Amino acid sequence: MLKKRDIYDSHALYEHMIHPDVFPFVRHKAKSLEEYLFITKQTIEAEERGEVISRTILDEWGSPIGTISLFDLQENAGFLGTWIGKPYHGKGYNQRAKNAFFNELFYELNIETVFLRIRKQNIRSTKAAEKLPYVVNANETRAGLLRQMNNGEDLFNLFEITKDLYTFNTYHNSSEADDNQLKEA
Repeated sequence: MLKKRDIYDSHALYEHMIHPDVFPFVRHKAKSLEEYLFITKQTIEAEERGEVISRTILDEWGSPIGTISLFDLQENAGFLGTWIGKPYHGKGYNQRAKNAFFNELFYELNIETVFLRIRKQNIRSTKAAEKLPYVVNANETRAGLLRQMNNGEDLFNLFEITKDLYTFNTYHNSSEADDNQLKEA
């Protein structure tokens, strides 16, 4: 489902990224394959320096379909950036990728907080975030950070995922699934 970024996936990822339904919401936009190769190489190097954590999202056949990254790492926290190619929208890849990524971040890489900065015009991402039981709207609780992100404008909503809330919800959902299996047996 996820793998470390690899320059060899760039062509397929670039083709997905340039779709008009995807491109406006990509953090590091590239207007050519060569530029995308350069950005990918920079991302790989930034991860080696501990500045970013970035993975390629794969479909069930191992083909690259998008990326998921944690940017601006500071004090065991960072900002999530995810995009998935248009043919894969609405098929559950986003949720599965986030679960795999959060498990790696929280339990292997000692990240404590993941922030989601979502443009107010990006209704699709806002709805996806609001569906997650471990996401909290942080517009009020992190008002200073929100003001800093919006820089005097009203562009973004801020959401927060903490390791504790993610762990609680993962454990709670796992326990419910176990209980249901016992009832069916």
